[in-house]
Amino acid sequence: MTIVIKLGGTEGVDFAAACEDIAALVSQSEQVVVVHGGSAEANTLGEALGTPPRFVTSPSGFTSRYTDRPTLEIFAAAVNGKVNTLLVEQLQQNGVNAFGLSGLDGRLLAAKRKGSIRIVENGKRKILRGDYTGKIHTVNAALLETLLSAGYTPVIAPLAVSEKGEALNVDADRAAAMVAAALRADTLILLTAAPGLLRNFPDESSLIAHLPAAQLEAALEYAQGRMKKKVLGAQEALAGGAKQVVIADGRIAHPIAHALAGGGTRIQ
Repeated sequence: MTIVIKLGGTEGVDFAAACEDIAALVSQSEQVVVVHGGSAEANTLGEALGTPPRFVTSPSGFTSRYTDRPTLEIFAAAVNGKVNTLLVEQLQQNGVNAFGLSGLDGRLLAAKRKGSIRIVENGKRKILRGDYTGKIHTVNAALLETLLSAGYTPVIAPLAVSEKGEALNVDADRAAAMVAAALRADTLILLTAAPGLLRNFPDESSLIAHLPAAQLEAALEYAQGRMKKKVLGAQEALAGGAKQVVIADGRIAHPIAHALAGGGTRIQ
């Protein structure tokens, strides 16, 4: 069984608990690929360096980090330099032979650079230029399969490479979705600081336990904030060949085991 796990980059997701579950899966000879975020670390580092993050909203309502070149370098230092390394360390301490890399390495994640992005600010539409974000179009699945067959557990930081070889910031949820699609994963688990997809955010009792793929478009209407990217990622993963997606709570003990046992929002 191939499982792709995305660990949220916001505060609240318990990386230590997730690492214990990943170790249990690997010990059972399951093939696991980990994709992680790092927004909180990038925000903290940016603030410390006097370059606080700037978040912008697209006309369709998606929020993302505006990434000029200085911001890209801060993001890479935080996400690839710190989060990736410490996550690999935690997995190694749990007996997992983790292999840290970013989408830049071996052209694992190839993306088209956006260059300029359309945003809505104070009710007005604007165009921001000099952006170093991208949309992934190709995953080097052969590289991941080589690592998995050699007994490694890939741990991927959300950076991609442009056609010109530039480093790009990419959305970690959608990166995980593209990886899951390329590997035709049995399950994509998106761990987040919520119990799953909520019909009435932030009411956690409004959790949607099961969601047919046909209803994902409607779900985009009531998904709030970062959850929109997870719903979009679920769409992309299933369309690309992944068998199921689970959006689940990353704040609890044994979050991955909980997700595989039916917790969270299951999308098929």
